[in-house]
Amino acid sequence: MTKKVRSTTVLAVSKDGSVVLGADGQVTTGESVMKHKARKIRSLLDGKILAGFAGSVADALTLFDKFEKQAEAHPTSLKRAAVELAREWRTDRYLRRLDAMLIVADASEILVISGNGDVIEPDDEIAAIGSGGPYAMAAAKALVHFSTLDAREIVLQALKITSEICIYTNDEITMEEIKKAPAAGKK
Repeated sequence: MTKKVRSTTVLAVSKDGSVVLGADGQVTTGESVMKHKARKIRSLLDGKILAGFAGSVADALTLFDKFEKQAEAHPTSLKRAAVELAREWRTDRYLRRLDAMLIVADASEILVISGNGDVIEPDDEIAAIGSGGPYAMAAAKALVHFSTLDAREIVLQALKITSEICIYTNDEITMEEIKKAPAAGKK
């Protein structure tokens, strides 16, 4: 019997012209922590897109590669790249078996992509996936609404809170950030 791999909390927050994607570093198999400092997020297309995964590492890396190809084919539309990946993922017999989820973001939007063909755009510019996703989402929502923290600090603090609650999440946090370009004529 194969032990279920559980791991990961990935959180994305967009606030005040900044989009931040963060993830913990823990990989757990069964009741054992196998790795403490895994890197579950990537910067793609020369830093224009951020992507993070939850689920099986091998499956997620396959999906990263597939998504990157779609992003290269549709460099001006994150949503189009996400929809094309979701369509391929849902209809391809091999890809359908992949066990992972992705959060992708650019300077203007955050999307969650699942193997069911879902491409979900969160209502409030906060998205979370993985074992600790619900905890990170709750903490980030509270911090957005009841603090003056910036996006980077919200992601960091929400992931730290999650690491204190979720046994599949640690406090070895990595983050990537995209800053929105200022509007023309503004500095």
